[in-house]
Amino acid sequence: MPSYTVTVATGSQWFAGTDDYIYLSLIGSAGCSEKHLLDKAFYNDFERGAVDSYDVTVDEELGEIYLVKIEKRKYWLHDDWYLKYITLKTPHGDYIEFPCYRWITGEGEIVLRDGRAKLARDDQIHILKQHRRKELEARQKQYRWMEWNPGFPLSIDAKCHKDLPRDIQFDSEKGVDFVLNYSKAMENLFINRFMHMFQSSWHDFADFEKIFVKISNTISERVKNHWQEDLMFGYQFLNGCNPVLTKRCTALPPKLPVTTEMVECSLERQLSLEQEVQEGNIFIVDYELLDGIDANKTDPCTHQFLAAPICLLYKNLANKIVPIAIQLNQTPGESNPIFLPTDSKYDWLLAKIWVRSSDFHVHQTITHLLRTHLVSEVFGIAMYRQLPAVHPLFKLLVAHVRFTIAINTKAREQLICEYGLFDKANATGGGGHVQMVQRAVQDLTYSSLCFPEAIKARGMDSTEDIPFYFYRDDGLLVWEAIQSFTMEVVSIYYENDQVVEEDQELQDFVKDVYVYGMRGKKASGFPKSIKSREKLSEYLTVVIFTASAQHAAVNFGQYDWCSWIPNAPPTMRAPPPTAKGVVTIEQIVDTLPDRGRSCWHLGAVWALSQFQENELFLGMYPEEHFIEKPVKEAMIRFRKNLEAIISVIAERNKNKKLPYYYLSPDRIPNSVAI
Repeated sequence: MPSYTVTVATGSQWFAGTDDYIYLSLIGSAGCSEKHLLDKAFYNDFERGAVDSYDVTVDEELGEIYLVKIEKRKYWLHDDWYLKYITLKTPHGDYIEFPCYRWITGEGEIVLRDGRAKLARDDQIHILKQHRRKELEARQKQYRWMEWNPGFPLSIDAKCHKDLPRDIQFDSEKGVDFVLNYSKAMENLFINRFMHMFQSSWHDFADFEKIFVKISNTISERVKNHWQEDLMFGYQFLNGCNPVLTKRCTALPPKLPVTTEMVECSLERQLSLEQEVQEGNIFIVDYELLDGIDANKTDPCTHQFLAAPICLLYKNLANKIVPIAIQLNQTPGESNPIFLPTDSKYDWLLAKIWVRSSDFHVHQTITHLLRTHLVSEVFGIAMYRQLPAVHPLFKLLVAHVRFTIAINTKAREQLICEYGLFDKANATGGGGHVQMVQRAVQDLTYSSLCFPEAIKARGMDSTEDIPFYFYRDDGLLVWEAIQSFTMEVVSIYYENDQVVEEDQELQDFVKDVYVYGMRGKKASGFPKSIKSREKLSEYLTVVIFTASAQHAAVNFGQYDWCSWIPNAPPTMRAPPPTAKGVVTIEQIVDTLPDRGRSCWHLGAVWALSQFQENELFLGMYPEEHFIEKPVKEAMIRFRKNLEAIISVIAERNKNKKLPYYYLSPDRIPNSVAI
């Protein structure tokens, strides 16, 4: 009688093992086996991290094995089981791998195909076509679209984390409890004694040091020491945690009536302001998005305020970017003066603080939340709904949506919901953040997610003209490495453009993103279909880059750049000044966040800047969804390219007082998970 050796690998995460009864059936070209109980006498089967082997004898030859069916039945109490993979040794000595990497819950069952990636056109056998169809039908019932707020990209239909399909939940929900993590962060930073001191102002700038954790030779310490300097202010537009807003100014906007006379003390080339613009030395950052957004009114004891500044920047003879003019609101007029470096010290400082506060709001809500978290969730939901596990693009992308839907669900549950943590310390809490996303969605285009195009569109692509823009330099290296890898994978499974065009599952995935994620907006430029291998490679690069590199660049520097409160105030407690010559140091301190809000802000930026436990970084694929040699070789080349980038960045950062490391691949997690 033919005998098969079945090897079963259980996951090593918490609670991955099971005591339930596990049954296995084999389905082959010549017939199906009986249901076999996988059980060894006097042995605890399927323990966490275990790899167990069993002999399964069948009555007759089964032919080529198409599917393996696993059923879990209750032993005592229900416990979920995480199955990594099954390996089958046939009576002829062949080995077949069946990747799973999924949870089996309750009285559940799962039917696995072998690990070879297949497009729908490769499946000619009815049972395999049927398996493919049934898997997607089941997933589409589980992964449903929902509108969380009008105008937002659609998200997962789940009110809270525990409502999510088990496969996309965090291993331990406790690890991502925002309330717990922020409180723990405040405890770790020894600042929890201030956390309830709302409405209580600090005495002066030095007083903020009571909640500042001094870590020698770090960026945060350098920010604390130099935050008032124009060079540090300008540097952050290029390499801080929101390095995506600066545009080369091609014409001065009428709403910013700045003249050469106003700024001539800042211009170093003996040219007029208009000539400097023509020479490409003037840059602009416009926070127009914040104009008319409602400030937080959730605390009746504290008035909070927003501004919508326009900041003009200048590239000096040392090729450094410095501010030369700031207008704090959009409409020019007597009560909206243009602040200049030649103004009194505190006038100019407060104007810069308002810009930094506005930058913080746009960073948190648009650059970070909308353009990495929400966009990656759209890609993730569409992938689960339209690509079966056997599809090569599912195997490629699944690592890059790991925990993304879970972290966003948790954020909607605790962080950005009504009366959530976001309302505690942020001037855009209480609904302002929702208005901002609704506005910013209009500018969320496909080309703005294509890194090289986005840089070029802002006129920031010349390395000669703008030499110290490390976000751009490192981002392009990582983008090219990802694109080269995706092109290799695409070439393995799609021999020509026609195969791309005829892959209905791929087209359904792309259409889901366009129709539901982008709400069918033509102006978004998101493709409704993909017709060539080159365009497919670019699309996959957008998905992977957004989830990994772009999120890393705008997330993990938050503690570095925002922990010194005056450099990134999450709220302002007095309106922007309407005249010059009246600002005092006392006024600035009373405008900055109170002690309680400062602490909640610090807890937030600390918690958000931490890597996950057991973080998986770019190029790491411990789950072996792919079994084919050509893809594994492509992965090795990808890792080598990333290692070369790590070396280039490390070499450049040597002896730098302000190293830029957020886009070093060894610091880029695979997915948005924090």
